[in-house]
Amino acid sequence: MSRFSFSNWGAPRLADFARRGTARRKHLHIVILCAAVFALVGAGDPATRFNEIGHQMMCICGCNQILLECNHVGCPASDGMRNELQAAVTRGDSDSLVEQSFVQKYGPTVLAAPTAKGFDRVAYIIPFAALFFGFGLMVLVIRAWKNRPAPALADGLHPVHGAELDQFRDQARKETDL
Repeated sequence: MSRFSFSNWGAPRLADFARRGTARRKHLHIVILCAAVFALVGAGDPATRFNEIGHQMMCICGCNQILLECNHVGCPASDGMRNELQAAVTRGDSDSLVEQSFVQKYGPTVLAAPTAKGFDRVAYIIPFAALFFGFGLMVLVIRAWKNRPAPALADGLHPVHGAELDQFRDQARKETDL
């Protein structure tokens, strides 16, 4: 008789095994559901994609406004750019392809934020470098103020402190009382 036969298991062991199988199946379903949710996060309706991409681009009319927020009456550029964007989103072009086509047509100033490639990285590095430099300069100035020598007095006079200062104050009060 085999060691793993079902007759040795008994009713409690079979029920326990069935519960474990059900729990494993539930965990597998949860993992598959989570994977599907994360995989389809970017798949939205075209209106959402249009809105997101449109807010990543600038209008080229010179107003320095986001493409979808350009509010000039009769703006010569925004309507055409919006129509191009809508057509690209409707065709199903990827976000990067849409951005690349706009950059090729209108130049890199059409992007609302600099890219994280090449020389454009400087736009992300400079603010932190300036902050670091400013803190360093502030520390140096404070140390210089703290460590500067006391001002020199003319003709070898020395500053008066304590009881001697009180004596001079009393004398000044007596001489100024009329």
